Amino acid sequence: MNDDAQPMVSRRKLIVAGSASLLLAGCTSDRLFSEGVDTTTTGSIGGGFRPAIGVDSNITTSAQMYVEMVDGGHTLPPVPYKKMDQEFRRQRVINDIGLQTGTILVDTKKHFLYYALSEDELVRYGVGVGKAGFEWSGTAKVGYKREWPVWTPPKEMIERKPILAKYAGGMPPGPDNPLGSRSLYLYADGRDTLYRLHGTPEWDSIGKSMSSGCIRLLNQDIIDLYNRAPIGTQVTVQ
Repeated sequence: MNDDAQPMVSRRKLIVAGSASLLLAGCTSDRLFSEGVDTTTTGSIGGGFRPAIGVDSNITTSAQMYVEMVDGGHTLPPVPYKKMDQEFRRQRVINDIGLQTGTILVDTKKHFLYYALSEDELVRYGVGVGKAGFEWSGTAKVGYKREWPVWTPPKEMIERKPILAKYAGGMPPGPDNPLGSRSLYLYADGRDTLYRLHGTPEWDSIGKSMSSGCIRLLNQDIIDLYNRAPIGTQVTVQ
């Protein structure tokens, strides 16, 4: 991540070591670097340069983030980001929740995923989360990662939707695959939780509770997160 020159605001000391509940309770403020200004559009902040929003330091606007892109031999369509609530576009916010550098926090109530760049900065992504009866919360780690993963519906899902039986052996990767362009597999106590952070072609599901429990991001956003978060990254979901 390119740390562009940008004044930082000291974070509040909200975290108590080993207490995930206190950390999660502190998720109440998402002040942007330019309060009252759309940080996902072109322009300057306070007379300075707009901070990068992608791993690629040249990416500073929604128009650049959500363009059509070719990745792994697959073409991802552009995201109609102007149809989305601005708060669910990828953006950099102040780390005033005390999130430890290099860790992930998912706030399922607000539909945000945070990745801590430093003690001062977070990258915030909009997410879609599990619908009623399919929620999951807890602390896990990224056990492994896959680019353009194969999706295999669980037996229980096939029972609910028999049409999915044709994918019992796995749905090939592609833009229409429910796991999208990337998947981060969550493990707890050395075991697969069966929950994932993954991409989705359904851009209009971001900011909603409608999945089968996994945390979904825009395909362009999960690629960005995938490039930031290594195997072993701690993930807390509330």
